[in-house]
Amino acid sequence: MVTVDRRTLFKAGVTATAAGALGMTTTGTAAAAVPTPTIHDCSEWGARPASGPIVVENHKPTYIVVHHAVDPPMNNDFSLARAFYVSRFIQNLHMDKNGWIDSGQQFTNSRGGFITEGRHRSLEILRGGTQHVQGANVGNHNSEVIGIENEGLYSTVDVPAALWNSLVSLVAYIAHQYGIAPEFIKGHRDFNTTECPGQVLYNRLPELRTAVGRILGVAVARAEAEWPLLKPGDTGKKVQLAQEFLRNSGFDVPTDGVFGASTKDAVTALATQAGLARDTCTAAKASDETGFLGADVWPLIVPAGRSAAAWRADLAQS
Repeated sequence: MVTVDRRTLFKAGVTATAAGALGMTTTGTAAAAVPTPTIHDCSEWGARPASGPIVVENHKPTYIVVHHAVDPPMNNDFSLARAFYVSRFIQNLHMDKNGWIDSGQQFTNSRGGFITEGRHRSLEILRGGTQHVQGANVGNHNSEVIGIENEGLYSTVDVPAALWNSLVSLVAYIAHQYGIAPEFIKGHRDFNTTECPGQVLYNRLPELRTAVGRILGVAVARAEAEWPLLKPGDTGKKVQLAQEFLRNSGFDVPTDGVFGASTKDAVTALATQAGLARDTCTAAKASDETGFLGADVWPLIVPAGRSAAAWRADLAQS
Protein backbone atom coordinates (compact mmCIF):
# COMPACT_ATOMS: atom_id res chain seq x y z
CA MET A 1 0.00 0.00 0.00
CA VAL A 2 1.34 3.43 -0.96
CA THR A 3 1.27 6.10 1.74
CA VAL A 4 0.75 9.82 1.12
CA ASP A 5 1.18 13.02 3.11
CA ARG A 6 -2.47 13.77 3.88
CA ARG A 7 -1.68 17.28 5.13
CA THR A 8 -0.46 18.15 1.66
CA LEU A 9 -3.51 16.45 0.19
CA PHE A 10 -6.09 18.35 2.17
CA LYS A 11 -4.21 21.62 1.87
CA ALA A 12 -4.76 21.18 -1.87
CA GLY A 13 -8.51 20.88 -1.33
CA VAL A 14 -8.87 17.19 -2.17
CA THR A 15 -11.77 15.35 -0.56
CA ALA A 16 -11.46 12.34 1.71
CA THR A 17 -12.85 10.12 -1.06
CA ALA A 18 -10.16 11.27 -3.45
CA ALA A 19 -7.55 10.85 -0.75
CA GLY A 20 -8.44 7.19 -0.53
CA ALA A 21 -7.71 6.78 -4.21
CA LEU A 22 -4.11 7.79 -3.61
CA GLY A 23 -3.60 4.73 -1.45
CA MET A 24 -3.74 2.57 -4.54
CA THR A 25 -2.77 -1.06 -4.38
CA THR A 26 -0.97 -2.83 -7.19
CA THR A 27 0.23 -6.36 -7.53
CA GLY A 28 3.93 -7.00 -7.64
CA THR A 29 3.58 -8.20 -11.22
CA ALA A 30 1.83 -5.01 -12.35
CA ALA A 31 4.41 -2.82 -10.60
CA ALA A 32 7.31 -4.67 -12.18
CA ALA A 33 5.72 -4.40 -15.63
CA VAL A 34 5.79 -0.59 -15.72
CA PRO A 35 8.47 0.26 -18.30
CA THR A 36 11.03 2.99 -17.76
CA PRO A 37 10.90 5.39 -20.72
CA THR A 38 14.01 6.88 -22.27
CA ILE A 39 14.45 10.36 -20.79
CA HIS A 40 17.25 12.60 -22.07
CA ASP A 41 18.78 14.57 -19.22
CA CYS A 42 19.73 18.25 -19.20
CA SER A 43 23.32 17.60 -20.22
CA GLU A 44 22.21 15.82 -23.38
CA TRP A 45 20.22 18.73 -24.79
CA GLY A 46 22.65 21.42 -23.73
CA ALA A 47 20.77 23.07 -20.89
CA ARG A 48 22.09 26.26 -19.34
CA PRO A 49 23.01 26.03 -15.67
CA ALA A 50 20.18 27.02 -13.34
CA SER A 51 20.56 30.58 -12.08
CA GLY A 52 19.57 29.65 -8.54
CA PRO A 53 19.35 26.66 -6.21
CA ILE A 54 17.06 23.81 -7.24
CA VAL A 55 14.47 23.21 -4.51
CA VAL A 56 13.82 19.57 -3.70
CA GLU A 57 10.54 18.98 -1.87
CA ASN A 58 10.88 16.39 0.87
CA HIS A 59 7.66 14.65 -0.15
CA LYS A 60 6.05 13.12 -3.21
CA PRO A 61 3.94 15.22 -5.58
CA THR A 62 0.17 14.85 -5.35
CA TYR A 63 -0.64 15.60 -9.00
CA ILE A 64 0.80 15.01 -12.46
CA VAL A 65 -0.06 18.05 -14.60
CA VAL A 66 -0.27 18.14 -18.40
CA HIS A 67 0.60 21.32 -20.33
CA HIS A 68 0.92 22.28 -23.96
CA ALA A 69 3.88 24.37 -25.12
CA VAL A 70 2.66 27.00 -27.56
CA ASP A 71 6.21 28.18 -28.29
CA PRO A 72 8.19 27.43 -30.33
CA PRO A 73 5.53 27.14 -33.07
CA MET A 74 4.93 23.49 -33.87
CA ASN A 75 5.94 21.94 -37.17
CA ASN A 76 6.40 18.46 -38.60
CA ASP A 77 10.02 18.01 -37.53
CA PHE A 78 9.76 14.94 -35.30
CA SER A 79 13.51 14.46 -34.80
CA LEU A 80 15.50 14.17 -31.61
CA ALA A 81 17.38 17.31 -32.63
CA ARG A 82 14.06 19.17 -32.71
CA ALA A 83 13.19 17.88 -29.22
CA PHE A 84 16.51 19.22 -27.92
CA TYR A 85 15.87 22.56 -29.65
CA VAL A 86 12.42 22.81 -28.06
CA SER A 87 13.92 22.14 -24.62
CA ARG A 88 16.49 24.90 -25.09
CA PHE A 89 13.85 27.29 -26.44
CA ILE A 90 11.55 26.75 -23.47
CA GLN A 91 14.38 27.10 -20.96
CA ASN A 92 15.51 30.38 -22.53
CA LEU A 93 11.93 31.67 -22.52
CA HIS A 94 11.37 30.72 -18.89
CA MET A 95 14.68 32.13 -17.67
CA ASP A 96 14.98 35.25 -19.83
CA LYS A 97 11.33 36.32 -20.11
CA ASN A 98 9.68 34.88 -17.00
CA GLY A 99 12.70 35.41 -14.77
CA TRP A 100 12.69 31.85 -13.44
CA ILE A 101 15.83 30.04 -12.33
CA ASP A 102 15.42 27.26 -14.90
CA SER A 103 12.79 25.56 -17.05
CA GLY A 104 9.48 25.74 -15.23
CA GLN A 105 8.40 22.18 -15.98
CA GLN A 106 10.08 19.01 -14.78
CA PHE A 107 9.80 17.20 -18.12
CA THR A 108 9.22 18.02 -21.80
CA ASN A 109 7.60 15.76 -24.39
CA SER A 110 8.18 16.40 -28.09
CA ARG A 111 5.90 15.86 -31.08
CA GLY A 112 8.29 13.14 -32.16
CA GLY A 113 7.80 11.29 -28.88
CA PHE A 114 11.15 12.20 -27.30
CA ILE A 115 11.16 12.96 -23.57
CA THR A 116 13.65 15.37 -22.03
CA GLU A 117 14.35 16.50 -18.51
CA GLY A 118 13.21 20.09 -17.96
CA ARG A 119 14.30 21.54 -14.65
CA HIS A 120 17.68 20.28 -13.48
CA ARG A 121 17.71 17.26 -11.13
CA SER A 122 14.11 16.30 -12.00
CA LEU A 123 15.14 12.95 -13.46
CA GLU A 124 17.51 12.09 -10.63
CA ILE A 125 14.90 12.86 -7.98
CA LEU A 126 12.11 11.08 -9.87
CA ARG A 127 14.20 7.92 -9.94
CA GLY A 128 14.41 8.04 -6.15
CA GLY A 129 10.62 8.08 -5.86
CA THR A 130 10.40 9.78 -2.46
CA GLN A 131 10.93 13.49 -3.21
CA HIS A 132 10.31 15.80 -6.13
CA VAL A 133 11.87 18.87 -7.66
CA GLN A 134 9.81 22.02 -7.25
CA GLY A 135 9.04 23.57 -10.62
CA ALA A 136 7.32 26.77 -11.71
CA ASN A 137 4.55 25.53 -13.98
CA VAL A 138 1.34 25.81 -11.89
CA GLY A 139 0.78 29.03 -9.96
CA ASN A 140 0.38 28.57 -6.18
CA HIS A 141 0.60 24.77 -6.47
CA ASN A 142 4.21 24.07 -7.38
CA SER A 143 4.96 22.19 -4.17
CA GLU A 144 2.21 19.70 -5.07
CA VAL A 145 2.67 19.08 -8.78
CA ILE A 146 5.03 17.60 -11.33
CA GLY A 147 4.49 19.13 -14.77
CA ILE A 148 4.97 17.95 -18.36
CA GLU A 149 5.20 20.37 -21.29
CA ASN A 150 3.95 18.83 -24.54
CA GLU A 151 5.32 20.48 -27.65
CA GLY A 152 2.55 22.09 -29.67
CA LEU A 153 -0.73 23.98 -29.47
CA TYR A 154 -3.74 21.69 -28.92
CA SER A 155 -6.72 24.00 -28.73
CA THR A 156 -8.15 22.83 -32.06
CA VAL A 157 -5.89 20.01 -33.33
CA ASP A 158 -4.99 16.64 -31.85
CA VAL A 159 -1.59 15.50 -30.67
CA PRO A 160 0.56 13.30 -32.92
CA ALA A 161 0.48 9.59 -32.12
CA ALA A 162 4.16 9.60 -31.14
CA LEU A 163 3.60 12.38 -28.58
CA TRP A 164 0.55 10.61 -27.17
CA ASN A 165 2.39 7.32 -26.74
CA SER A 166 5.36 8.93 -25.01
CA LEU A 167 3.03 10.96 -22.79
CA VAL A 168 1.26 7.78 -21.67
CA SER A 169 4.56 6.05 -20.91
CA LEU A 170 6.02 9.04 -19.04
CA VAL A 171 2.90 9.66 -16.95
CA ALA A 172 2.66 5.94 -16.11
CA TYR A 173 6.28 5.90 -14.99
CA ILE A 174 5.85 8.99 -12.83
CA ALA A 175 2.63 7.61 -11.33
CA HIS A 176 4.39 4.31 -10.60
CA GLN A 177 7.39 5.97 -8.98
CA TYR A 178 5.27 8.13 -6.69
CA GLY A 179 2.20 5.96 -6.16
CA ILE A 180 -0.08 8.54 -7.77
CA ALA A 181 -3.52 7.21 -8.73
CA PRO A 182 -4.69 7.99 -12.31
CA GLU A 183 -7.47 10.25 -10.97
CA PHE A 184 -4.75 12.72 -10.01
CA ILE A 185 -3.59 13.29 -13.58
CA LYS A 186 -4.73 16.85 -14.25
CA GLY A 187 -4.53 19.67 -16.76
CA HIS A 188 -3.02 23.07 -16.03
CA ARG A 189 -6.48 24.63 -16.23
CA ASP A 190 -7.61 22.54 -13.26
CA PHE A 191 -5.51 24.85 -11.07
CA ASN A 192 -5.15 28.18 -12.88
CA THR A 193 -7.32 30.14 -15.29
CA THR A 194 -5.82 29.23 -18.65
CA GLU A 195 -6.66 27.37 -21.85
CA CYS A 196 -3.67 25.07 -21.22
CA PRO A 197 -3.27 22.21 -22.17
CA GLY A 198 -5.64 23.08 -25.02
CA GLN A 199 -9.24 21.94 -25.30
CA VAL A 200 -8.46 18.94 -27.51
CA LEU A 201 -5.72 17.55 -25.28
CA TYR A 202 -7.71 18.41 -22.14
CA ASN A 203 -10.65 16.41 -23.49
CA ARG A 204 -8.35 13.39 -23.78
CA LEU A 205 -7.30 13.38 -20.12
CA PRO A 206 -9.91 10.70 -19.22
CA GLU A 207 -8.39 8.56 -21.97
CA LEU A 208 -4.93 9.24 -20.56
CA ARG A 209 -6.03 8.20 -17.07
CA THR A 210 -7.48 4.97 -18.46
CA ALA A 211 -4.31 4.18 -20.42
CA VAL A 212 -2.12 4.84 -17.39
CA GLY A 213 -4.36 2.74 -15.15
CA ARG A 214 -4.06 -0.13 -17.60
CA ILE A 215 -0.24 0.04 -17.44
CA LEU A 216 -0.25 0.30 -13.64
CA GLY A 217 -2.72 -2.55 -13.31
CA VAL A 218 -5.15 -0.48 -11.24
CA ALA A 219 -8.82 0.40 -11.60
CA VAL A 220 -9.42 4.04 -12.47
CA ALA A 221 -11.98 5.74 -10.28
CA ARG A 222 -14.05 8.53 -11.76
CA ALA A 223 -12.26 11.86 -11.35
CA GLU A 224 -14.07 14.62 -9.48
CA ALA A 225 -15.65 17.42 -11.48
CA GLU A 226 -13.39 20.39 -12.13
CA TRP A 227 -14.14 24.10 -12.26
CA PRO A 228 -15.41 24.99 -15.75
CA LEU A 229 -13.42 27.41 -17.90
CA LEU A 230 -15.56 30.29 -19.20
CA LYS A 231 -14.41 32.74 -21.86
CA PRO A 232 -15.69 36.00 -23.33
CA GLY A 233 -18.32 35.11 -25.92
CA ASP A 234 -19.61 32.07 -24.03
CA THR A 235 -23.31 31.79 -23.26
CA GLY A 236 -25.54 29.63 -21.10
CA LYS A 237 -26.43 28.67 -17.56
CA LYS A 238 -22.86 28.54 -16.25
CA VAL A 239 -22.26 32.10 -17.45
CA GLN A 240 -25.51 33.24 -15.83
CA LEU A 241 -24.53 31.66 -12.52
CA ALA A 242 -21.11 33.30 -12.69
CA GLN A 243 -22.78 36.66 -13.32
CA GLU A 244 -25.07 36.17 -10.34
CA PHE A 245 -22.07 35.34 -8.16
CA LEU A 246 -20.21 38.40 -9.48
CA ARG A 247 -23.19 40.63 -8.68
CA ASN A 248 -23.30 39.22 -5.16
CA SER A 249 -19.59 40.08 -4.92
CA GLY A 250 -20.31 43.72 -5.75
CA PHE A 251 -19.79 43.83 -9.53
CA ASP A 252 -22.37 45.53 -11.72
CA VAL A 253 -22.86 42.92 -14.44
CA PRO A 254 -26.00 41.65 -16.20
CA THR A 255 -27.37 38.19 -15.51
CA ASP A 256 -28.29 37.43 -19.10
CA GLY A 257 -26.03 34.41 -19.53
CA VAL A 258 -23.87 36.19 -22.12
CA PHE A 259 -20.16 36.59 -21.32
CA GLY A 260 -19.87 40.12 -22.66
CA ALA A 261 -17.52 43.05 -22.10
CA SER A 262 -18.82 44.01 -18.65
CA THR A 263 -18.50 40.43 -17.37
CA LYS A 264 -14.97 40.22 -18.78
CA ASP A 265 -14.05 43.51 -17.11
CA ALA A 266 -15.45 42.32 -13.77
CA VAL A 267 -13.53 39.04 -13.90
CA THR A 268 -10.34 40.89 -14.85
CA ALA A 269 -10.77 43.34 -11.98
CA LEU A 270 -11.49 40.51 -9.53
CA ALA A 271 -8.39 38.57 -10.58
CA THR A 272 -6.27 41.71 -10.25
CA GLN A 273 -7.65 42.49 -6.80
CA ALA A 274 -6.89 38.94 -5.68
CA GLY A 275 -3.34 39.14 -7.02
CA LEU A 276 -3.79 36.12 -9.29
CA ALA A 277 -0.86 35.55 -11.62
CA ARG A 278 -1.73 35.97 -15.29
CA ASP A 279 -0.01 35.14 -18.58
CA THR A 280 2.57 32.84 -16.98
CA CYS A 281 1.63 30.11 -19.46
CA THR A 282 2.50 30.49 -23.12
CA ALA A 283 -1.09 29.52 -23.92
CA ALA A 284 -1.80 33.22 -23.40
CA LYS A 285 0.29 33.97 -26.50
CA ALA A 286 -2.05 31.91 -28.67
CA SER A 287 -5.17 33.76 -27.56
CA ASP A 288 -5.93 36.63 -25.21
CA GLU A 289 -6.86 34.99 -21.90
CA THR A 290 -7.69 38.29 -20.20
CA GLY A 291 -11.00 37.93 -18.39
CA PHE A 292 -11.16 34.13 -18.58
CA LEU A 293 -12.97 32.66 -15.57
CA GLY A 294 -11.48 29.41 -14.36
CA ALA A 295 -10.16 27.35 -11.50
CA ASP A 296 -8.61 30.09 -9.39
CA VAL A 297 -11.41 32.64 -9.95
CA TRP A 298 -14.49 30.53 -9.16
CA PRO A 299 -13.52 30.06 -5.47
CA LEU A 300 -13.49 33.86 -5.11
CA ILE A 301 -17.15 34.23 -6.12
CA VAL A 302 -19.10 31.10 -5.17
CA PRO A 303 -21.17 31.57 -1.99
CA ALA A 304 -19.69 30.29 1.25
CA GLY A 305 -21.12 27.36 3.17
CA ARG A 306 -20.44 24.59 0.64
CA SER A 307 -17.30 22.73 -0.31
CA ALA A 308 -15.45 23.44 -3.54
CA ALA A 309 -16.16 19.87 -4.64
CA ALA A 310 -19.91 20.42 -4.19
CA TRP A 311 -19.85 23.59 -6.25
CA ARG A 312 -17.79 21.95 -8.98
CA ALA A 313 -20.23 19.06 -9.17
CA ASP A 314 -23.21 21.41 -9.45
CA LEU A 315 -21.57 23.54 -12.11
CA ALA A 316 -20.76 20.43 -14.13
CA GLN A 317 -24.49 19.71 -14.29
CA SER A 318 -25.47 23.28 -15.25
